[in-house]
Amino acid sequence: MAELRKVVIVDGCRTPMGKGKPGGALSGLHPVELLAQTLTHLIARTSIDPGIVGDVIVGCVSQAGEQSATPGRMAWLSAGLPVHVPSTTVERKCGSGQQAIEFAAQGIATGMHDVVIAAGVESMSRVPMGIARIEQDPWGPGVAKRFRLVPQGVAAERVAETWGITREEQDRLSAASHQRAQATAESGGFDDEIVPVTLPDGTKVTVDETIRPATTVEGLAGLKAVFESEDYADLLPGRTWSVTAGNSSQLTDGSAAVLLMSEEKAEQLGLTPRARITGSSVVGDDPEMMLTGPIPATRRIMERTGLGLDDFDAFEVNEAFASVPLAWAKEFGVDLARLNPRGGAIALGHPLGASGCRIFVTLLNHLEQTGGTRGLQTMCEAGGLANATVIERIA
Repeated sequence: MAELRKVVIVDGCRTPMGKGKPGGALSGLHPVELLAQTLTHLIARTSIDPGIVGDVIVGCVSQAGEQSATPGRMAWLSAGLPVHVPSTTVERKCGSGQQAIEFAAQGIATGMHDVVIAAGVESMSRVPMGIARIEQDPWGPGVAKRFRLVPQGVAAERVAETWGITREEQDRLSAASHQRAQATAESGGFDDEIVPVTLPDGTKVTVDETIRPATTVEGLAGLKAVFESEDYADLLPGRTWSVTAGNSSQLTDGSAAVLLMSEEKAEQLGLTPRARITGSSVVGDDPEMMLTGPIPATRRIMERTGLGLDDFDAFEVNEAFASVPLAWAKEFGVDLARLNPRGGAIALGHPLGASGCRIFVTLLNHLEQTGGTRGLQTMCEAGGLANATVIERIA
């Protein structure tokens, strides 16, 4: 096998995050157009010839309705970009955007491509979560015989129970998520990653709609647990249910994109790389617990790279539910100050297919703005899956 080539990150950007419901800031824009604007901004920021892009790999979870026609291809064409550039869609649940980045890196490392754009998009206001399986069985009888699969919120309750995570701990992390995101926004920390989105009426959306700076632990404590059900009471006997809308990720509209290329190509084009990927892993874990995959994914990536937790300046563990990053932190003994330092999906939202790219871009900017060197990103994914990626800033 030929020696693998070095892969670098040249740039990355994201849209503002809009509430994923009718009337949300981005709800008036077709998801294809949302992604098209993201791609246009990414190319303009780097001034590359779009014709040299070898592939456009796009994460998207709900591939139905307006997101059903290979959204990356349609977005590329809508943006007026060269028709010879192909695109494909990746669906690894919440890790789809992260997997798009890893597939892009693999294609470049092996010499299949010199330049790839990895992206993600999800319009949860226009294509509701789960729309593709409404009134249908997505698992089949074999899986049902082998496993008792539960809704993700129930799995989040099971994670909290297993790791002894209290309601107050979940609410405290959730309030901190909003506070950190607001502090970053006010200091201009998101300015380098957010690109404006123009709506059909000409209005420009430039800031995240999802951050609620007035959120407090006391206010969150008044919210009702939303996943309690007699159908699953036997799994959590005697438990006071604790997962609420306030300590869960927000339904969101958003898009993000990352430009990757070989180190040689970047040098040839006179571009200054911002970072490189130095490790990745993807695992399957218990599908009944579902949300615990980031733990074995992290262990595997540390085994592969030889790195320890002290080698990282920041960790991004997707806040699908507050219990997920809290369980991860308890398992590894990580200081919460290094975990999701700019807020996570509880404050910034979770546009399913785009989140992996969004988190990647946010982590890269955090490392650059704080002088950090290395970050770890990991995400839980439905079905008991998880990706983990190591990103190293190029000083």
